[in-house]
Amino acid sequence: MRRDGNPEFIEALARGLDVLRSFRPEEPSMTLTRVATATGLARPTARRILITLEQLGYIRSDEAGFTLTPRVLELGMAYIGAQNLWDLARPHLRELVRGTNESCSIAQLDGSDIVYVARVAVPKLVALAVTIGTRFPAAPTSLGKVLLAALPADELDAVLVQPSRSGVVPRWNPDRAVLDTVLREVRAKGWALTDEQLAAGIRSVAAPIRDGDGKVVAAVNVNAHAAETSTDVLLGHHLPLLLNAASAISADWDAYHMRPLDIVTSAARATPD
Repeated sequence: MRRDGNPEFIEALARGLDVLRSFRPEEPSMTLTRVATATGLARPTARRILITLEQLGYIRSDEAGFTLTPRVLELGMAYIGAQNLWDLARPHLRELVRGTNESCSIAQLDGSDIVYVARVAVPKLVALAVTIGTRFPAAPTSLGKVLLAALPADELDAVLVQPSRSGVVPRWNPDRAVLDTVLREVRAKGWALTDEQLAAGIRSVAAPIRDGDGKVVAAVNVNAHAAETSTDVLLGHHLPLLLNAASAISADWDAYHMRPLDIVTSAARATPD
């Protein structure tokens, strides 16, 4: 059944994306039956999609079942490359990591979730593993609070009714009144704190990354283990460094997107086919 009333909607493409999204870190290899169950597709349909994706190089199969190939990364990296966020943020994230000795990340909002788009990690034992592409429910994270707080009221309403696709059950599930109070505080302060609300042991502080018009385009955080880093250290020492990094990334973001078009065109022409 068509899930969208738009006559331009391509159901076959949507089903192919459903199959790709059905693979998760906790279930990297799946049988045909499992894929069909996870996507709600009939086995013959799921099989045709898997064969197509395999021929395109996005999936491989063996006796155990089907797994994604590294080529899937091209889909996400195309977005990151187009935004150029990683190239802009990398030196600032690395400096922030040197100053705090903590892992630092950048995320953007996708529905009611955050998705990590850049990260420089410090090896530490944490409750939840994070890589580029990881998604968590937005509300219980410092990054998510910053991003949600930046939304106009109507957009916030539309985002919050969307179910999370992260698969993580947070420790903190506020009702709307409580969340609105928290987001109001975030807007007033200009940064957000999360203290073991997503998972035990995870404590972080985040700040917004803005474009030249003041619009929040992403958020950057410092993430610490609660047993090693107190809230006083996080806010007293790490937060000022974080705010400086967020400001520097914002300035670079605006400068990049305001560069003359003829420079971009010349660079593209100079790139060999």
